[in-house]
Amino acid sequence: MAIRIVKLGSPREKDEGARIGTVRRPPRGVPKEEFASRDYYDTWLPNLAPSAGLMTQGRAAEGDGEWRDFMRAYRKEMQQPDASHVLDLLATMSHSTAFSVGCYCENEARCHRSILRQLLEERGASVLA
Repeated sequence: MAIRIVKLGSPREKDEGARIGTVRRPPRGVPKEEFASRDYYDTWLPNLAPSAGLMTQGRAAEGDGEWRDFMRAYRKEMQQPDASHVLDLLATMSHSTAFSVGCYCENEARCHRSILRQLLEERGASVLA
């Protein structure tokens, strides 16, 4: 079992398990009852998304320095007890349950989900490449 890091809205992989949306807002124009059937997410964990202000900063990051600033700030947010405990839980669950976490961004390298991948791996999670 392991965690997959995915782009929400992309086709599901075989045996992917439940999808967890780590986004600040639900998908626009999609009825709530269609989130899972349209491959967005089965459950929503907005407390693992960057805060609204930080999300704006991340989207505006043009160079590597600005992106590093975003990364540091997001990691700091994820040190808060609420988020940290959820990350610990997901890391533990990754050894016995298949599931995925994701965001809408096209490019994982410039998305908070790349940092989530690192945070989960640092906690000993089993994460698929």
